[in-house]
This record gives sequence, structure tokens and C-alpha cells, in this order.
Amino acid sequence: MLIGVARETKDGERRVAFTPAQAGVLARDGHDLRVERGAGHGIGATDDEYAAAGASIVATDDAWTCELVVKVKEIQPGELDHVRSGPVIFGYQHLAGVPGMTRELAARRASAIAFELVRDARGQFPLLAPMSRLAGRMAVEAAARHLGATPGRVLVLGGGHAGQAAARAARDAGAQVCLLTRSAATREAAQGALGSTIECGFAEGHAIERRALEADLVVGAVFIPGTPTPKLLPRALVARMRRGAMIADISIDAGGVAETSRPTTHAEPTFVEEGVVHYCVPNIPAADPVASVEALGEALLPFVRRIAGRGFEAALASDAALAAGLVLWRGRACHERIAREAGLPYTYPFAARQP
Repeated sequence: MLIGVARETKDGERRVAFTPAQAGVLARDGHDLRVERGAGHGIGATDDEYAAAGASIVATDDAWTCELVVKVKEIQPGELDHVRSGPVIFGYQHLAGVPGMTRELAARRASAIAFELVRDARGQFPLLAPMSRLAGRMAVEAAARHLGATPGRVLVLGGGHAGQAAARAARDAGAQVCLLTRSAATREAAQGALGSTIECGFAEGHAIERRALEADLVVGAVFIPGTPTPKLLPRALVARMRRGAMIADISIDAGGVAETSRPTTHAEPTFVEEGVVHYCVPNIPAADPVASVEALGEALLPFVRRIAGRGFEAALASDAALAAGLVLWRGRACHERIAREAGLPYTYPFAARQP
């Protein structure tokens, strides 16, 4: 298969889909691997290293005209001119909450598989998990830097990989931590993973309000596949939080947990709204690109090998994990909630179905 690795253009994004060593696996499998010039510079990997691993170093358009285009971050407005019918774009898509982009991609007859929606037989998200764990830990570290001290009381909203990582990092730094989640199953799983030193409860209105008003830091780590993040922190509640407290909104890719949240960048990571510091960087792991790419590439490689070895139709028809990640196929919306939000008809073209 002809596989392209695109260079990231999102502000502050230093990751790439694969390290040279990981790319070399695809080349040794016999695939024609084309890496966009400069794609690995953010992790200190040179074009020569990718070439030595068996890849061809190509211009931007040549990377985007491959059968499979692998990238990290969602398609940026400046990348839309490269999107066309034919290539399948495999990366984080983050189309929940941005129906305009879904309609734009559909109009271009794009095909896209979303890392964040690929779901295995256990209901886990193998391509989201490694970045979520890094984001959870790094969000707490960033909060300590911006606050000038380790927060004493931390509220974590969400009990998935990011929420658990944030809770663990805050506890290990000496904070008193409360984690609130939506379901009994998630609460029990989080409590089992974190132990009795972290209080785990339900994300109900009164509990959120009480803990948010006490907190020095609130970490938003809620993830609902294909759905915008519920606003668990309304503006009126944020306005009552302690002056100088902080919200680290890891959920910002899907809209964020606070009504006051809006995306920020690594260059300008924070802003103050209602007297509360907001840290809403949507690509937190990019601050540690080497560790991020090692972890992401390791998780991603088996899926890319599966697609490249079997072909798109066979892979999607036989692999429920990949099927769960398909959001667009030749302009047709293949994720029911994302289709509904964009006002597009939902259709699924292969035998496998999303869980």
C-alpha cells in the first residue's frame, strides 16, 4: 500500500505519526512509505533517518495523495486544500462539536478514520489511551507551574485514562484528590485502580458544585465518544470558584467541561475568565513529543499494518475496532452521532458495525 506520513501544521504541534524505527517496520513489510519533508523534526528525527529506514522523503502534496495518509492532529483549515476523494486519512479527527468541518470534509468526499473512536473488544480506546495518560499527568504538572505551587485540593471530572492519570499525579504530588465520574462501573474501576487514598464519587450537580468551590485545581477529563463534552462547570459556578484557582480542561478537543473554556496554545496556554485561570491546550502531549510519538506509534502500528495488509474494505468489514473509528467514507457520514450533529444522513458501507 502507498502510505503517506504528513507533517503536522497545528500551532505548537511537534509530534509525528511514527518514529523512523516504527516507519521502518512498514517499509520492511513491503509498503511504499512516503514521509513529508520535515515531518519528524519536532522529535529530533531527520529526513535522512526516515530515508535510511526505507521511506521516501516527499513534498507536502505527495504525502497527501497516498492511499493512506497517517497524521496525528485533526485536519487544520490550512490543510483542507490537500483533502480529496481517494486517500483515507487516519488520525485524531475530533469532529464532535464541529459540524461545519464534518460538512466540509463530506463535501470534499473525504474518507477518515478517527484515532479517538477506534475501540477494542473490551470497550477500550487503544489509540486514545496513551495520549490520555500523558495528558492527565502533564495537565497537573502544567497547573503546578502556572500556579507556582502544587495545588492542595484537586477535583478531577472523568474517570478514564486521562482522569486517572491526573488523579494519580496530583495525589503523588501531595494533593487531596476527589475524582467524580458518571457511572457506577467507571467509579468502581477508578477506585480499584487508584486505591483508597483518592475519593471517587458520582459527577452529580451538588457534588461537582461543592468540590469545585473547594478546589485549587479542577481537571476536566470527560470523554464521550463522538459527542461534545457536557458542560459540567457552568459559568455561574466558575464565577463562584476561588479567585486564582485553575481549570485544566483536557476535554477541550470536544468543547471542554466548562462554559468558560476555549482552546489555547502551547505558546499562550492560559487565560483568566471569571477570576479563574484556564489551561485549555488541545494537544498537551505535544509538549513531550518524543515520549508521545513512541507511545502513540507503538499503539498505532498494528492498525496501520492491518489496513495495509488487508486493504481498506476487508479491514473495516472484519475488524470492529477499526469500524468503530470510521467517521467518513467517500463523503458519506459513518458515525451516527456525528452525522446527526452535522445534519447529514448516516450510512455505513461495510459489513462490520460500530459498537
